[in-house]
Amino acid sequence: QVQLVESGGGLVQAGGSLRLSCAASGVISSINDMVWYRQAPGKQRELVAAITSGGSANYADSVEGRFTISRDNAKNTVYLQMNSLKPEDTAVYYCHTDRLRIRLRWYYDYWGQGTQVTVAS
Repeated sequence: QVQLVESGGGLVQAGGSLRLSCAASGVISSINDMVWYRQAPGKQRELVAAITSGGSANYADSVEGRFTISRDNAKNTVYLQMNSLKPEDTAVYYCHTDRLRIRLRWYYDYWGQGTQVTVAS
């Protein structure tokens, strides 16, 4: 059974930093792109940052220059370093992968349970 488990959320003052982690549990051979999304109350879920299996990263304009996505393929883990946090970054943050491989078989569309990030002004 494969699961994505996020951690690292919490309450922080504006201007502060947090580091989110998302670890994939299970016997996994490889993971395709990994993506962080967020959803604020009353708003649609939005893409925050994405990273390919080779390490190429993309960011939403709203977080460019403040957030950094990285991954450790040996640990099947993706990270989101969030600096200079703003109250508008307050949301539940989710990690997602569109596919992962266990031995010779691909499995699709995994989401984590989410972790709350609250930025106080």
